[in-house]
Amino acid sequence: MQYDGIEGKVAIVTGAGGGIGEAYARGLASHGAKVIIAEIHKENGERVAESIRGEGGEASFVAVDVGSPESTASMAEQVTEIYGGIDLLVNNAAIFGDMKLDSLLNVDWEYYQRFMNVNMNGALLCTRACFRSMKARGGGAVVNQSSTAAWMGVGFYGLAKLGINGVTHCLAKELGPQGIRVNAIAPGPTQTEALAKTAGDYVKHMIPQLALQRLGEPADLVDTCLFLLSDGAAWLTGQIINVDGGQITRP
Repeated sequence: MQYDGIEGKVAIVTGAGGGIGEAYARGLASHGAKVIIAEIHKENGERVAESIRGEGGEASFVAVDVGSPESTASMAEQVTEIYGGIDLLVNNAAIFGDMKLDSLLNVDWEYYQRFMNVNMNGALLCTRACFRSMKARGGGAVVNQSSTAAWMGVGFYGLAKLGINGVTHCLAKELGPQGIRVNAIAPGPTQTEALAKTAGDYVKHMIPQLALQRLGEPADLVDTCLFLLSDGAAWLTGQIINVDGGQITRP
């Protein structure tokens, strides 16, 4: 499937060193975008960028800690130096695969603050770092990574993703007049190394909860991301799109 308005665009994908983020980056590169693998783990980020280049795409690695205002600002500056500006942003990075499992009442407060800085504030910090370049280039598009956990009351992970939905709504209102659209994807349980680490044997119990009774694959999410970034979604902003095999139904 072809998505107009992506070819030649400069696209940052955070947390693209593996899993769903890597799939997003590869999808963008296959449609002719200049992709920045923005990743805290250098080895993983460089691996993905090198692999995309080996397949004929254009990709660069930039190190970033999305929970840091200084690091996200540096990311945007480096991308602008390399490519002249920024058009598209996918805020995918999150602490998930190695996250601690604890309740809101008992989680270590320092860990909780770091977790929320990455999993919720990271999307805001990256957007704050990139939106001026998007505006200067005539507009752009942002896709945030939410989760069905946002509607399931599952501790601080779910709370962070519910916050991502709120960030999406607010930024869509603020950035719309500047020609920048902001939407989010809420995946259901998706077969990644991170899910296996976090959910363990519980993964098999998730499948009967889904209307389409299988785990998602990263590839199941790519077309939705590409559509939201493309000209085909030119009048679509402030929306949370579930791609979840029917796990959550909501008005």
